[in-house]
Amino acid sequence: MARSIYISSSEPYSGKTLIALGCFEVALRHTKKVALFKPVVRDKETGHKDPNIELILSHHKIDQEYEGTYAFQRGEALDLIAHDKFDAFMERVINKYKALEENYDFVICEGTDYIGEGSEFELDLNALIAKNLGIPVLILGQGLGRDIDDIINPIQWAIQSYADHNCKILGTIINKVQPERREELLQKLRNELPDSAGVISAIPAEKVLSSPTMREVAKQLNAKVLFGENHLDNLVYDIQAVAMRLENYFRFMTEKSLAITPGDRTDILVGALQASMSSKRPNISGIVLTGGLLPSKETLEVIDGLSPTIPVLSVDEFTYETSINAGMIKPSMTAEETRKIALSLDVFETYVESTKFFRKLSELDDNGMTPKMFLYHLRKLTKVNRRKIVLPEGNDVRVLKAVEILQTQNLVDLIVLGEEEKVKSLAKLNGIEIDFSALDIMDPQTSSLRKKYASEFYELRKHKGVNMDMGLDMMTDVSYFGTMMVQNGDAHGMVSGAAHTTQHTIRPALQIIKTAEGVQTVSSIFFMLLDDRVVAYGDCAINPDPNAQQLAEIAISSADTTKKFGIEPKVAMLSYSSGSSGKGADVEKVREATEIVRKLRPDILVEGPIQYDAAVDLEIGQKKIPGSKVAGQATVLVFPDLNTGNNTYKAVQRETGATAVGPVLQGLRKPVNDLSRGCLVDDIVNTVTITAIQSVG
Repeated sequence: MARSIYISSSEPYSGKTLIALGCFEVALRHTKKVALFKPVVRDKETGHKDPNIELILSHHKIDQEYEGTYAFQRGEALDLIAHDKFDAFMERVINKYKALEENYDFVICEGTDYIGEGSEFELDLNALIAKNLGIPVLILGQGLGRDIDDIINPIQWAIQSYADHNCKILGTIINKVQPERREELLQKLRNELPDSAGVISAIPAEKVLSSPTMREVAKQLNAKVLFGENHLDNLVYDIQAVAMRLENYFRFMTEKSLAITPGDRTDILVGALQASMSSKRPNISGIVLTGGLLPSKETLEVIDGLSPTIPVLSVDEFTYETSINAGMIKPSMTAEETRKIALSLDVFETYVESTKFFRKLSELDDNGMTPKMFLYHLRKLTKVNRRKIVLPEGNDVRVLKAVEILQTQNLVDLIVLGEEEKVKSLAKLNGIEIDFSALDIMDPQTSSLRKKYASEFYELRKHKGVNMDMGLDMMTDVSYFGTMMVQNGDAHGMVSGAAHTTQHTIRPALQIIKTAEGVQTVSSIFFMLLDDRVVAYGDCAINPDPNAQQLAEIAISSADTTKKFGIEPKVAMLSYSSGSSGKGADVEKVREATEIVRKLRPDILVEGPIQYDAAVDLEIGQKKIPGSKVAGQATVLVFPDLNTGNNTYKAVQRETGATAVGPVLQGLRKPVNDLSRGCLVDDIVNTVTITAIQSVG
């Protein structure tokens, strides 16, 4: 029987999205097949597909059809219940749920949204659903703008309702709590709630999560976008109706505010746009022009020439009505809003005792390291020893977006190389939220370290004909400068390659950092995050045609690297033949390399030569090499040459949708890791965490 949890709000707008995202994250660390189920969703006319379902399925890459995620649209459910057909309602809910239970290891259920007609009886309805499905409940309340007693009352009512229906409560979470009152609230909850309330948690309100984007403003105001369509992800912290003179508005302008002003106030419009480009004034998020009034053609041409970095919208309603409507906008979250998602997961991890809620998950069979568990393990290892990582490519938008996420996750300290004003301007232009007070930005051209690094580089390379002037020139190159930072301990590791070739990243490391003691061969692995497990592929990036000794070194380094990241190494030395059947130089190379590994490192489980299918499929593996402890269960796959390895990893990545994390370089004295020039933001984030872990011990 599948294991399940039922997330139920006690009232509207409690922030179920954050809790659902967090629950999925934890569940996917323990098992590979998790499904989402909502007994009742909003009617399609009110917003097409349920946005929360689309977010969960997209972000967590859940293999589940949308139609299988729910039983009823809201109107259908209310109609059945109003006509005293609760049994028919419940029968469909159970059938839909059971279909998921049969095909998934864990099902996360979301209760109804408490929005619209009939919401007053939804608490009882959710309790009945949870009871009939036999699912333990996680109760969610919210504390935004309320006194403590007003927060507790609906929670007490919800607990009593579920108790009356004999439902087990796993825990009680209060979301959106005033940070300064969180401890006081927690103490009162523990004193006043019954033991049946389960594990009690309180999550402080986060301004980013409770703020709409300009995209949501445009959608919910039914506004036309005049300018700034590329900046609709700007967050809105404040709403200002502007009817005063421009010079007075400048005095009251606030950071990330939305200015609402009549469409004929050209002075406010142009002045606000000019101010948004100045570092002397607050950075507003957008402007709404009201009354259906548009600026003149000449004014529009002037604005277009300014290349506005904030959206300008137009609505037909007057300023007062528009201000009222804007105040009623409810923020949401989509799969594209990586900033909000990363923050939500970090908040959940910090303030919710999820291990207690998911204690039953520990009873699941060990299916190896799942992709979610691997990424979770990375974050846990990174937090043990906080490290400083240098990112040389501060002029790449993807790198700055990765900085934003890494700061949100609070995992590492970062150094970005580049001209400070250009880095800040690029971040502002792309709506990237970076705490620059917590970020070191260093320009190699003007850095006081340049001369010191140049002198050290000269000493390292003078036997190769390098003089001091050449050293100074080399230290203007961000790859060389960043590598010298690692060499000197000014950074613990470096991640580069988003805008540079692999050779540009690796050459300085080989010249300056050099190989670790006892290592002759620098190599790489990719962590392949497959659907149900994580395996390591090596070497797919560095060595074109390694000999037997080099292949053995690659295998040993790969085993040690994977073990460091929580994966038990079972090494398969791949070839076109398995066991002793094959002949030929290529097979003999792999056979010799396998024997070298066994001789040098008898602690490593290794098998070779072995074919790929025999390495990963237990039935095939045991037929071809009976009794092998590696065949069919390999976690480290070592390819005989770069041609085979590189093509295989790319084929698996493209054909299966697997995530390839890497290449992770191994064999250097200090960690420097390369990125693909086609890398995604998540690739950079993952590689930075891996680099931080490599730098420890």
